Amino acid sequence: MTLGGLNNKEVVVDLTAGTIDYRGIKEEDVKKYIGGRGLGVKYVLDNGPQIEPLSAENILCIMTGPVTGSRTTMSGRLCVVTKSPLTGTVTDSHMGGWTAARLKWAGVDNIIFKGKSNHPVYLYIENGQAKLRDAMDLWGKGTRETVKAMQEKYGEKDLSVMTIGQAGENLVRFAGFMNEHDRSAGRGGTGAVAGYKNLKAIVIKAAQKGNMPQPALADDYKEATKKATKAIMDGGLTAPRKGGLSVYGTNVLANLINEVGALPIRNSQETHWDEAEKHSGEWVNANILSKNNACHACPVACKIEVEVKSGKYKTKVESFEFESGWSLGSNCGLSDSEAIAYLINLCNEYGYDTIELGHCFSVTMEAYEKGIISEKLVWGDADAMIELAKDIAFRNGLGDVLADGPARATASWGVPELSMSVKGQSIPAYDPRGIQGIGLGYATSNRGACHLRGYTVASEIAGIPEPTDRLVPEGKGELLKVFQDLHSFGDSMDICKFSSFSENAEHYAEQYSSMTGIPMTADDIMKAGERIYNLERYYNNLAGYNNREDDFLPKRFTEEAATGNSKGYVSRMDIMLDEYYKARGWADGIVPEEKLRELEII
Repeated sequence: MTLGGLNNKEVVVDLTAGTIDYRGIKEEDVKKYIGGRGLGVKYVLDNGPQIEPLSAENILCIMTGPVTGSRTTMSGRLCVVTKSPLTGTVTDSHMGGWTAARLKWAGVDNIIFKGKSNHPVYLYIENGQAKLRDAMDLWGKGTRETVKAMQEKYGEKDLSVMTIGQAGENLVRFAGFMNEHDRSAGRGGTGAVAGYKNLKAIVIKAAQKGNMPQPALADDYKEATKKATKAIMDGGLTAPRKGGLSVYGTNVLANLINEVGALPIRNSQETHWDEAEKHSGEWVNANILSKNNACHACPVACKIEVEVKSGKYKTKVESFEFESGWSLGSNCGLSDSEAIAYLINLCNEYGYDTIELGHCFSVTMEAYEKGIISEKLVWGDADAMIELAKDIAFRNGLGDVLADGPARATASWGVPELSMSVKGQSIPAYDPRGIQGIGLGYATSNRGACHLRGYTVASEIAGIPEPTDRLVPEGKGELLKVFQDLHSFGDSMDICKFSSFSENAEHYAEQYSSMTGIPMTADDIMKAGERIYNLERYYNNLAGYNNREDDFLPKRFTEEAATGNSKGYVSRMDIMLDEYYKARGWADGIVPEEKLRELEII
């Protein structure tokens, strides 16, 4: 295969046998599933949808896309694809920074892990060759200590390390990978899968010089990247040092979402809180901002590094994201941005999802408040949250119960309705009563509750690409499908989600076509995205998610009214879900055979 942008090299690691093989990538698979998320899901489906997530039979795929590590703006992404131990669905979780680019510069496109090692190991990659090395001395260490040890061994220059922490080692079901820049592949429990396999880290040594992916159509690619970069530079949200994302990072949304009455407060019991302003992007920038950092090939630099210079919450961490700040903050009745920064730092050190951890706290707080459990945790008690975070990472006491995720924990307490989750994964920072489309997105997301599968907030709040009324349910089924299909392609190319605030399907088509040499139009892009989204749904159908009841929202959102500037509203899933199924051509959540054939999945 001679497609541009690809090394045409996958590393296949059999951890049971301790062997490494190399293989090419099928051109037919690239044409149909692009790379990244799409191709990873294809591999996970081929491996079998009914295997146990925490088993030697599950595979763990580290995937890049055809533009990864290139001059394409915002192309520093990779994704980890596997069967999730948190949800039982197929999942993919993406990581920024420089790890993805260095993997491509090292001459490798993807890594497929199968089996289970009988002792801790890490994979080292340099000059297109991979070696398994002993990690006994790394096991038990946090992510930062692991990164430091690898830098001391191999030199910090041109080195990337993605590693699990103690949470992954102890099979916390929402553990993820962290890299040397505190960038995380956090959702879905990919780190627990690595922990089960005794895989501690992936270490990559590679320089950019002479190794950057080359386009098939150089002149066309130069023009396509110029056009796409201009869109980013001129974008209202993405413009460097001007747009909200560049100035405040993702936390630019905190005050805005709170003001419209769509910020979930105290486990979604309310949707507005005056104290939320104290962990907003504006507050953080004015009080604890250290600097703005960027990923490979990104002028936006949305990563907010913060530093608390003194006191019991003294810390320095990247990144104070909107989701993390909300989940560990307003979701738990905590407004102290310094304490939140400290908690984010713990998440990065132990290696787990900040969103899921915040929900562990909030369900425990509500359960204690209502007399359901005796373990004491009250709203806003940062010090107790810090101690519980440690207990979860090491599965001590109550932490052992919560390490299996809030959905399982509340079910064990007899109150599953207290978990604000879909398919076992907890919701992010947008309340579905105040933003109707995103609620439908949570319900129909193939990896459990997620805003990044179909970010209708762009339209419902920011008016991108055109405004829709956030409180009106009609039309949201078709709107969501468009966002889901576009994001499916973008995640497979693999390009940062924030590019879609300024770029469109035509930009993606021009960059993909000129890079790979495979001609695609904007319509082709959307068709490929639809194929990938249906492939994921097909996997979930085969894995046991095969009826309408699986696409739901917790009753709190459909029966209890919002507060603030969304006062009186509930999520109208009764209207939106039927509309969505019609737009998708699905039968009560199941992909019919004719749709699978139409999209050439079977």
